[in-house]
Amino acid sequence: MPLEPDDQRRIDDAKREFGADGSGTKVLVLNASEAQKLGPFTVACIIMNRTIGSGIFVSPAIVLKTTGSPGILLLLWVVGGVVGMSALFVWLEFGLSIPKFELANRAEDGTPLGGESMQCVTRNGGEKNYLEYIFKSKKMRTTCVFGIMYIVLGNLTGNAIVFGIYVLQAADVEGHDSLVRGLAVICLSATCLIHAIWRKGGIVANNILAVLKFTILLSIIVIGFAASAGASFGHGPVHGQTVDPKTLKSTSNFDLHSSFAFARGDAGGYASSILYVVYSFSGYKQPFYVLSEVYQPKKYFAITTIATQAVVVTLFILVNIAYLCAVSFDKRLDDNVDMATVFFREVFGNELAPLKQEIAKEGIFPDSISQFFASNTTTPWIRLKNHLSPPLDPHYQPEQSPMAALLLHWIFCMILIASTSPLIPSVAYTILVPLYSYTVVFLVAFFTSSGLLYLRYFSPEKETWRATAGFNFLGPVPAIIYTVISAFILIGLWIPPKAGSLFTKDKTGVEWYVVPTIGLGVLFAGLLYYWAFKYAYPRYFKQNSIRVVEREAVIVYETGKGTGEYVQALEIVDPSWELRHPPVHEEDGGWDQLAERDVQIVTVAGKQE
Repeated sequence: MPLEPDDQRRIDDAKREFGADGSGTKVLVLNASEAQKLGPFTVACIIMNRTIGSGIFVSPAIVLKTTGSPGILLLLWVVGGVVGMSALFVWLEFGLSIPKFELANRAEDGTPLGGESMQCVTRNGGEKNYLEYIFKSKKMRTTCVFGIMYIVLGNLTGNAIVFGIYVLQAADVEGHDSLVRGLAVICLSATCLIHAIWRKGGIVANNILAVLKFTILLSIIVIGFAASAGASFGHGPVHGQTVDPKTLKSTSNFDLHSSFAFARGDAGGYASSILYVVYSFSGYKQPFYVLSEVYQPKKYFAITTIATQAVVVTLFILVNIAYLCAVSFDKRLDDNVDMATVFFREVFGNELAPLKQEIAKEGIFPDSISQFFASNTTTPWIRLKNHLSPPLDPHYQPEQSPMAALLLHWIFCMILIASTSPLIPSVAYTILVPLYSYTVVFLVAFFTSSGLLYLRYFSPEKETWRATAGFNFLGPVPAIIYTVISAFILIGLWIPPKAGSLFTKDKTGVEWYVVPTIGLGVLFAGLLYYWAFKYAYPRYFKQNSIRVVEREAVIVYETGKGTGEYVQALEIVDPSWELRHPPVHEEDGGWDQLAERDVQIVTVAGKQE
């Protein structure tokens, strides 16, 4: 549907203002047009494609070998499902509640109702926005700490490495570690390239892969249940069994008397096991990073993400049951990295660039670097298409991609692959995935979920928050669950694993404390960067100036099928350095006494929020 004339005029005026600016510091970020918005099916596929991956194929074997109990394996995957749903509810409450702007009241069909109120307008960035809102008095500190963590570790290099392992296993090629890393480089490079040069092509590829992965999981469930029921797939019927390590007596994996009998008491191992399980459900976060590009998120987003996450939880639990229908817990499992390989051998015989763009837009890097990585670029595919067939619509908005942010993402993926090259690929996976999970998943989860509890019950705005939240399900329960589980994992990984555990140096080649040490080290590195950027850099390079980030957002009312809602059409970001002024009064500390949020200026249609 076309925009209202006044809204279209404001967009055109903002573009002309940006084009006439000669400072060279401003960055124009166009949101996706209505025709380019992500629909419910694509949102569901984004979650599916990010969630169904190495986690469900590799993690069950790691958890089973760590706990020693099929019963606890299933119990932990149920717990993981509950935590995954709770995490989604926390993210939905934030994503559909902030940021808020004072906007004209309208009915669902767009009819003006008169008056104004504070209303949420969704934006990209995910938990970056939520943490900045929670710790708003130290906004730049939050951005620096969070930004460094995500730039360095916020990628799926571990998944790319295990992709290389799978490809070589399928080709029956062994002992070529460099080949595994070469395939990981190709996988990551191809993924970044397709999203950089053709946005729509990347979306289509995402949807196709999600459907294929969904089909694979359904196949595993059907095959596992059928094989356990007596069906033969060329290798005879199979029945997963648990072998008593002392008597070598076998019993069914589902025998209530024996499925918990050989459980191991290893607190550190259980913390690592829960980490792997909850990591497998963390794909729910992906669409939040591109939330402003979703079609009518207030109407469709919550129900789409909840339904998809519920389907994923159900599939993962059923897949684990199917594994146990066919895979026996004995020496054959100890020799394999992933459960899926063992499963198919027993039965048959023998995939965060908008987020990093949002970080760059906060101006926490020197000027030219911030401008480069924060910018959107018209994709090469659309440039070629428009050259061959120029568009006739005067308000045509070309397809954009965060090409520079994708380059940044790719660079750090390559750095992580190179830094883990002394390790064999399977060990590199068991380091990179827990490292990503410890920092990007659980450190962020702890501060976000506990921060939500603070906003709801302890902050000065607690009454307003509860009354105006755009989503609320089960009150504080989801945030409590996610806070407790995150705290357990963050503390549990500091407990030394027992002898024989998969996480000892004998098994991994590195000490057990490496992952939490590096994780907290990256957090501390973000603090060091903040202190340097706020104090040392201005003092020695900017004549004691202070960083000011002005953001001009154009909010428009976008109509759909009988309904509409406010969306951010574009944003002009202008980071600059301004000289500190001496205080007017002695009690006024000038710039030094200003909260960081007070020098983050957001203007909407002439209003200052």
